[in-house]
Amino acid sequence: MKIKIILSMLFLAVVGIVSAQRQSDTSTYKSVIPLEKQSLLSNVDMIMNMQTGLRSDFYDGDYLGTKFKFEQFRLEIKGYVHEKVFFRFRHRYTSTFEPQSVDKIIKGVDFAYLRFDLSDKLQFLVGKTYADWGGMEFDLNPIDIYEYSDIIEMADNFLFGAELFYTPIQNQTFGFQIINSRTGTFEEIYDSIPTIKASKNPLGAVVNWRGSLFNGKVSTLWSYSLFNEAEGMYKNYFAFGNQFKHNKLSIMYDFKISIEDLDRTGVISNEVPDDIYNFALENTMYYSHWFKIDYRFTEKWGVSFVGIIDEAKWMKEDIPNKTSDDWRTTYTLIPTVEYFPYSDLNLKCYLGWVGRNFNYSGYSKDQLGMQDYNTGRFVFGIISPLKVF
Repeated sequence: MKIKIILSMLFLAVVGIVSAQRQSDTSTYKSVIPLEKQSLLSNVDMIMNMQTGLRSDFYDGDYLGTKFKFEQFRLEIKGYVHEKVFFRFRHRYTSTFEPQSVDKIIKGVDFAYLRFDLSDKLQFLVGKTYADWGGMEFDLNPIDIYEYSDIIEMADNFLFGAELFYTPIQNQTFGFQIINSRTGTFEEIYDSIPTIKASKNPLGAVVNWRGSLFNGKVSTLWSYSLFNEAEGMYKNYFAFGNQFKHNKLSIMYDFKISIEDLDRTGVISNEVPDDIYNFALENTMYYSHWFKIDYRFTEKWGVSFVGIIDEAKWMKEDIPNKTSDDWRTTYTLIPTVEYFPYSDLNLKCYLGWVGRNFNYSGYSKDQLGMQDYNTGRFVFGIISPLKVF
């Protein structure tokens, strides 16, 4: 009996010591985020931007297969670290993780910048940011895009630089931006041309106007960009974006045109056979008509339609047997039905078709062997900028 009492007392003592140690550990544990810093989280958002689902692909009417795919996943953290200092970081996980040779940051990083609110009318931004091209298409969240126009799809859209925003009156903002013209070097992007030298200042400048007219029913996003691609060679890019909103209806239209001394967009360069012309293409022009209509006919249901006409032209004259500047015209149609299951969560389910027809000119067919073709895909899935906190 005495032995049982002694063992019981020893057991209780050990339990008491372990319990005391655990309580001590808990009371001295330090949070990963110090308590005095946790109040900053009230001004910070973490968002998982995602577009994912099931797709069935077709080429010239032939069924290629069905698969699940993460079309987009971009993790974003943004907020104020000071009443005058805003930061934004967004990483696209469905892109390459290779550091780029010019700005030394991985290609998949869209945003890594600071914005300083200098006054009520003036803001200054520095870091990796979007090229402020203008146009409603590029201004949308990428997860809401099922297919981009050629000009946007092929561009370096996120570049390192600085921008100044000036808002002289409410709802009228003017921007001026200086950025790198690309993330890779001249040699990485262009095939060598003996008579063309890489620029020592491969920079771009963008000016734009974000406007709101007629009590917010009409919005504008117009811009002009000048990019230095090589010594004495430039890209001139104009974008005129317009939106009309009334109740449940939204109509957007962009006209974009890119005039390029060197083929920066690269659609034609990717298709001209090397045995015909094995240098970087010169004197190309691309333009795009982009149209989008959204109608939310009930709280939970809506329809969307996107139409795109992309035109590619090769303007260079001294090419043997070249009979036309026209290269190809692409028609894109994207009808979708969208379902919004939750009134308190920004999430939608979508069902749609992405159809594209690629029509080549007589010159590109007869002289360079190009063939018309079409692609399509049925898409079904979920889109949401899921706000974690």
